[in-house]
Amino acid sequence: MALVPGIQSPTRKVPAHIARPEYVGRPAPTPYTGPEVQSAETIEKMRIASRIAARAMAEAAKLIAPGVTTDELDAVAHEYMCDHDAYPSDLGYRGFPKSICTSVNEVICHGIPDSTVLQDGDIVNIDATAYIHGVHGDLNATYLCGDVDEESRLLVERTRESLNRAIKAVKPGRQVNVIGRVIESYAKRFGYGVVRDFTGHGINTSFHSGLIIPHYDSERATEVIKPGMTFTIEPMLTLGTYDYEIWEDGWTVVTKDRRRTAQFEHTLVVTADGAEVLTLP
Repeated sequence: MALVPGIQSPTRKVPAHIARPEYVGRPAPTPYTGPEVQSAETIEKMRIASRIAARAMAEAAKLIAPGVTTDELDAVAHEYMCDHDAYPSDLGYRGFPKSICTSVNEVICHGIPDSTVLQDGDIVNIDATAYIHGVHGDLNATYLCGDVDEESRLLVERTRESLNRAIKAVKPGRQVNVIGRVIESYAKRFGYGVVRDFTGHGINTSFHSGLIIPHYDSERATEVIKPGMTFTIEPMLTLGTYDYEIWEDGWTVVTKDRRRTAQFEHTLVVTADGAEVLTLP
């Protein structure tokens, strides 16, 4: 059965002492004009933000079970970030109304937590980003709810593997398109669609810096990977088409054929010989 929008709870409050990103209360963020290569100080701050985001996501994921609402997941992640003096980066970003994204079954990304009740056999993605000390850390993962069918379980497992393979492909001197090439070639083995219009991104003091990390082999992704660059890789694979539609809320992206989709994401920093994952709990 296709998903339909649920009822959203009131906007959650963030304690006044917690610093807000500059875009909160504004229609859009200020465009980032800084470097993609970050200082050691910024990277260390991003480790803190990334760790908080990872732990907030893990705490929310503990609740996943039939009968739980996606709003309940949002409440747990929100409370965890606030308790650790971090601002939930999603909240107020271009008007997004909640603290995390929860994308169920055919939702590719940007699902809004609401009264939707998780059912036995669902798959659900949690996407959490934390802002603290002036920087962001961003990750997501897809989880199984109850007894999930084999086709969906394999989709989730293989999407996670595509991220792992992509991280291993990150090397200074290579072009960004190596990341998408690795993901797409792996996904094609199983006949999966690879979402094109939603990508990984540069991240630092800016939630989305302007650097684009495609998950397919793009001739335009010729930026050279350099030590100190910080960005996300977040492949979105589908059982069917990668074509999509967006709900009237302006956020929720669903596969056009309503077949299931999975996603995984980490924030990385490029090292001298590879990449370090910052978003580990």
